[in-house]
Amino acid sequence: MQSRSRLQTILATLALHLGAAALIFYFAYHAYNGDHGLVAKRNFEQEMKALEAELAALKAQRLAIENKVSLLVANRLDPDMLDEEGRRQLNFINAKDLVLLRSK
Repeated sequence: MQSRSRLQTILATLALHLGAAALIFYFAYHAYNGDHGLVAKRNFEQEMKALEAELAALKAQRLAIENKVSLLVANRLDPDMLDEEGRRQLNFINAKDLVLLRSK
């Protein structure tokens, strides 16, 4: 008959508890810092907010451009828009325009 010493029993129990604690620590660490952990989720949410803000700015810019283009449609041409675009593209100014020169 085999008998275990008291020291062997204590060491086996201690090793089991240390192994379980190490396993729990491993999973807890990766749940917080891993590829799909809490830190990654926070970074993803911040990036998503930044991209949503950029998308909103791009949508506003697109809407402004579409509005300008709609004013240049041939059947309802806005004379002011035509004059403004022509002057800007040809680098002309009107005699009644006030020009402010800025140094860069």
